[in-house]
Amino acid sequence: MNIYDLCNKFIAYSSIFDDVVDVLAEWGSLYVLTRDGKIHVLQEKDAQTKLEMLFRKNLFEMAINLAKSHHLDSDGLSEIFRQYGDHLYNKGNHDGAIQQYIRTIGKLEPSYVIRKFLDAQRIHNLTAYLQTLHLQSLANADHTTLLLNCYTKLKDSTKLEEFIKVTGRGTKLSVLWLSFSHTNNFCLSLGIIHTNYQEALHYIGKLPFDQAESNMKRYGKILMHHVPKETTELLKNLCTDYQPSGNSESPGILEGKKANSEEFIPVFANNSRELKAFLEHMTEVQSDSPQGVYDTLLELRLQNWAHELDKQIKERLHDEALALLKSGRFKTVFDKALVLCQMHNFKDGVLYLYEQGKLFQQIMHYHMQNEQYKKVIEVCELYGDQEACLWEQALGYFARKEEDCKEYIAAVLKHIENKNLMPPLLVVQTLAHNSTATLSVIKDYLVNKLQKQSCQIEQDGQRIQKYREETTRIRQEIEELKASPKIFQKTKCSICTSALELPSVHFLCGHSFHQHCFESYSESDSECPTCMPENRKVMDMIRAQEQKRDLHDQFQHQLKCSNDGFSVVADYFGRGVFNKLTLITDLPLGKSATTIEAGLQRELLMHTTKRST
Repeated sequence: MNIYDLCNKFIAYSSIFDDVVDVLAEWGSLYVLTRDGKIHVLQEKDAQTKLEMLFRKNLFEMAINLAKSHHLDSDGLSEIFRQYGDHLYNKGNHDGAIQQYIRTIGKLEPSYVIRKFLDAQRIHNLTAYLQTLHLQSLANADHTTLLLNCYTKLKDSTKLEEFIKVTGRGTKLSVLWLSFSHTNNFCLSLGIIHTNYQEALHYIGKLPFDQAESNMKRYGKILMHHVPKETTELLKNLCTDYQPSGNSESPGILEGKKANSEEFIPVFANNSRELKAFLEHMTEVQSDSPQGVYDTLLELRLQNWAHELDKQIKERLHDEALALLKSGRFKTVFDKALVLCQMHNFKDGVLYLYEQGKLFQQIMHYHMQNEQYKKVIEVCELYGDQEACLWEQALGYFARKEEDCKEYIAAVLKHIENKNLMPPLLVVQTLAHNSTATLSVIKDYLVNKLQKQSCQIEQDGQRIQKYREETTRIRQEIEELKASPKIFQKTKCSICTSALELPSVHFLCGHSFHQHCFESYSESDSECPTCMPENRKVMDMIRAQEQKRDLHDQFQHQLKCSNDGFSVVADYFGRGVFNKLTLITDLPLGKSATTIEAGLQRELLMHTTKRST
């Protein structure tokens, strides 16, 4: 048996009965008689129970029709619409949900709906709700502001104009816009949307610093596109000592407030002329402008220079770009400037930055790449004292060239010879790579080198012979000191050069002193004050030699056994093992280590004579 609700068009009840005798409708109920002698009573549920059953089954459309047929009041219907809207919202059907929420207007608090669609960022749905809210004259000032903001974000100028004109709102909003009596960003948006760019710019110029800065970051690109000159002037004011226009009541109260000029560079998109004017102004009035300002200005000047065809203008642009590089802003931070100069093939800028960064090898390689041989020699002459390897690299470069470079090779060889920068064998091996370099190129270099080495060998032989003779003489003197007495005939003190008086102190090295002079200057009773500095130097060198006598074998052993040979070498470098050791450095001419050793032995045989006057 089925029971139909014809009004609402649904099956209200359905069940199976066996052997039905009759169905009676009395006292608001249905009675079903069956042959087994039973009576089944069917009673209709109340409206609220029916609705709750439909809600549980999410049959909201059927619930709405049922509520209407039972003449449910508007509050009850509004609650059904709200529940239906929540159901659709949770399912993600925002369009259907907003239609149900619209039916709750006048009963449901608008903030309940607005909060949902603000969080979901469904501007279209929120706009539809707010429009209906205004049509029913139930919106307040906050709802109006929010609707204006929605129109602004959607850039729907048609709807915005229509909204302003209807129901008397046009006059009110127009007056608000024209008077600028309140700081209202939505009014500013209205002015920009309605192409009131001059008025919008004038309005921003009257705002306090923080609001003016915020609005220029927000609307700067639009204003720059339509009123570039005026927008640039306002940004200049904003990035220096900003003063709102027409602020005559408290002059200077905002002095010192200025925006970061680097943050407004994106505002000048596709307007390089105004950007260049803005950046040049900032560099003139603020020498401490951010580095990004100088980098961008340099890029603009290089672009203008690279694309200019007129020679005179190109030369002027060249000088401007180079002057900016030399302004001192790129001495410590020049990586970006170097990239810009290389991108635009700005040769003088690249070389200047290399020089500032002491990248002398890069300067020479730049000239090598451009095959500027004279420039390569000039770089070596200018910076060779700071980096001696420049001459070696120059020789290798000219040696690899196939063309005739004899003139330049000769100049490099002359300097290498004077400074003794390379061994002759390495020079010969380097020049062997040049097919055009004949023996005549290196002949003079080799002859001079051999002559110098011959002279050096001869001098060394003479010095060796002299040292041998002096060593023999000193040994004889030592033997005489051991076997015979020493007569002291000095008449002057070796310290004060005054006449020697008793008591006095004499040393076997031949120096004599007043006793009071000796006691004042001597650090030890057994050492001659005059000979002591030189003797200590030699003794220190001898001790250093003795300590390092076995280091070579130790080094070789550790190097073979270690898994990290580099660490071993670095350790020995740090300990000074590979430092060049000169045994005799500051000795007087003709005085050898043997001479000093003999002096030390004489001091060990010191004889002191003290007599009282």
